[in-house]
Amino acid sequence: MPLLEAALNLSRFHKEHERFYASSPLETALRLQRHARALQALADRWTAAVPSEHPAPSPHAGAEDLNSEAATALEGVLFLEGEGRPAEMTAMIGALRADADAFAAGGNWLADAMQASWNVAAALLEIDALADVMGERHRIIANDWLAAHEQSLIAVLLVRAADMLDRVELTPAALRADLAGARVAPGRLYAAAEVVSRAADLCCESAELVHDNERRWRVTRGRIEEVVQAMASGGDPASPRGADGEPRREEVGG
Repeated sequence: MPLLEAALNLSRFHKEHERFYASSPLETALRLQRHARALQALADRWTAAVPSEHPAPSPHAGAEDLNSEAATALEGVLFLEGEGRPAEMTAMIGALRADADAFAAGGNWLADAMQASWNVAAALLEIDALADVMGERHRIIANDWLAAHEQSLIAVLLVRAADMLDRVELTPAALRADLAGARVAPGRLYAAAEVVSRAADLCCESAELVHDNERRWRVTRGRIEEVVQAMASGGDPASPRGADGEPRREEVGG
């Protein structure tokens, strides 16, 4: 039966695909949290720092009033007297935008795929022998659909964080002028760190949703295989097992 063959294909390849996406977002979350901690460390430093009126004469000297040892250790961010925006800050902003593009594309693709899966699952409702695993199949779709929306939200959060950082002129001269006046830069970095941290949290939630599908895929695939085998042998496709994958127990009157 083509419908069952398609369902088996999905339960095989998409299960393996999801194993990757149950862990990959966690790696991204760690990287985003590192970005956020570096931004928080710089903001902490700039909140209390007294801007230097006599910076070191060497263009390669580190800016004593602007650098944070924590930010340097976490992301390599180092403000030098004779240079402009640190290359590491430029790389961080670029990475945020690149991650946003990837999450936006992934979220859109997954949402479209789940709409198609939802439609296919409606056809599976007609197969009585699969009735006991339809809850599992629909839970998989619901988990993935929610993960898709979370990925789309992660994307817009990361774009906004990058926009926040682009509004800060991250050069020693501009930062010292800001620290001598309104001190807007620390606030912008705190805000960006907050947004990036939330995106990291959503990465973890997305991974958890996909991980929840592992057992559900196994149970659903096992049940479909039993039905296919029964139909191929000309037998009754009614399941000898329950939705939990355990053999059914006949009720015995007593």
